[in-house]
This record gives sequence, C-alpha cells and structure tokens, in this order.
Amino acid sequence: MKFPQAHTLQQIATIISSEFVGDPDFPVFGMNEIHVVSPGDIVFVDHPKYYDKALQSAATIILINKSVDCPEGKALLISDDPFRDFNKLTTYFKPFKKASSLISDTAKIGKNSIIQPGSFIGNNVVIGDNCRIHANVNIYDNTIIGDNVTIHSGTILGSDAFYYKKRPEGFDKLISGGRVVIEDNVDLGASCTIDKGVTGDTTIKEGTKIDNQVHVGHDTSIGKKCLIASQVGIAGCVVIEDEVTIWGQVGITSAITIGTKAVISAQSGVSKSLEANKSYFGTPADDFRKKYKEIAAIRQIPDLIDKLNKNE
Repeated sequence: MKFPQAHTLQQIATIISSEFVGDPDFPVFGMNEIHVVSPGDIVFVDHPKYYDKALQSAATIILINKSVDCPEGKALLISDDPFRDFNKLTTYFKPFKKASSLISDTAKIGKNSIIQPGSFIGNNVVIGDNCRIHANVNIYDNTIIGDNVTIHSGTILGSDAFYYKKRPEGFDKLISGGRVVIEDNVDLGASCTIDKGVTGDTTIKEGTKIDNQVHVGHDTSIGKKCLIASQVGIAGCVVIEDEVTIWGQVGITSAITIGTKAVISAQSGVSKSLEANKSYFGTPADDFRKKYKEIAAIRQIPDLIDKLNKNE
C-alpha cells in the first residue's frame, strides 16, 4: 500500500508514538507485508525468528519490537507492539468509509455494464466496460474490475483477510487495507468470496473462470486462463500461475506456488508448492501416477497379510 504522498520517518513515528533510528527526514512511501515490500516501504516484525528476514528484505523501514543494529541505508521504528502499530498506520492511511447508497457516488462504471438490483458497489470501485454484475453481489471499496467480467449472485469481493494474532485475551485482527483486482474476461460464479490484500492486491488475471462457492484468500494471485471448480479453498499469499486447472473441493495452504498448467484433481490437499505441467492428486497432493500406484499398493496389503497368515 503506497501513501498518497511521501512522509518522513519522524512523521510516521509521531503517528504511532514510537521511537526511531535513522534520519528524521528519511523518506517513507508506503507499508507492505514482507512478500511484497519495495524500497520506501515499512514492514513489521515482532518475533526474533523473523528479525533477519525483515531487516534484509527490500523494505527500508522496519517496525520492530527490539532495538537492533540498523542496516546501512535503512531506518527503524521501535515499538513495544509492532502488530498494533501496523494496524494504526493502516487505519490512519486507509480509514473505513461509511456507505451512503447501494452504488457509491465515487464508483466508476464503464459503458454497457449492467448492475442488477440489490448489488452493493462501494467507494472508489472501478468497473470496466461490458460487465454484468448479477443481483446481490457485494463489491467492497477500492475494488478494480476490468472489461467483460461476469459476477454471479451472492459473490463478495473485498472481504477482510483472515489474519489474526493470538493474545492472552483472544485474537487480534490485522486490519486489511489492500484491494481486489479482477482483470478482463474473468467469470466468477455464485457465492464466491475474494478477500482483499492486507496491504497489497488479491489478483485474478485475464481470462480466468471460477465456479460457484470458491474462496480466495488475501494477497493471492491467480494467473491467466485458469479454471477453478466449485468449493475450492485457497489460502492467503498463494501464487497460481497461468492456465492451472483446479477441480472441486481442493484445499490449498498459504504462501505456496502452483506452476503453470498444473492440474489438481478433486478433493486434493495441497501443502507445498507444485511444479508446472504436471497432474496432481491426493492429500498431500503428489504426482497423479505416483499417487495411484500408492493406492494400488495399499489395496494389496490385505492379500499380503492373508498370505503371510497362511504361511505361518
């Protein structure tokens, strides 16, 4: 998430009431999670296990809960609770805006696009040309939709990330300030949910077709011309490359990559990255032929046991 204008390190420290290490005029351009940071961004870290990763990332401002040596060319924001203060910054730069109508006055809707009754179009939404938004679709603030997109009833674009920090008193939510971006010629079925990014974009690229009741987690990127069948659940920060096929009821864990033209059979559980141009099946998902050989071998176990018993 980039700020509307550059801020100084001292200005950011004032917003969150933190100490800082570095030039007070050190430039700050935005804030992001570690997988999408770039120079000028703030990244937060609150566990020693991840200090080095954050300090060595592309981010040049590290919001951290311990005073450490500051890498050259970077700055630190010292906070007793970086998670809390990251939320403060999200709320400051992307405050929640109340809706006053079903279709916001700030929404931009392209030529020949149809919005059926009962749909909600939030603040600063952009919808391209020749789109068809069916009844009771909810499109949250700042969502971007390209041309020739069809969205069926009950689908929600831009719901919050499922991202929580466990505290003694309960779960503390990481506030979502990102967007959903749908490119041209995408079809979304009924009752899908596409979570917005925490600070970046959840993206569905050109020509992808998604069936009913599919969930896409925050900051996930789905490539071009993918096919995703019903009841698939995709966690956050997943990269699905182009022309991937995912059949019904597949579950995909967070922060992995599915290679180009991979095919994942129904009811598979994907717990690690999968290579391109292969077919996969099972839980945990593995090469299609290998998995079926394993199943065939398992089926032979009762006969092997009977033979062993007869030989005793």
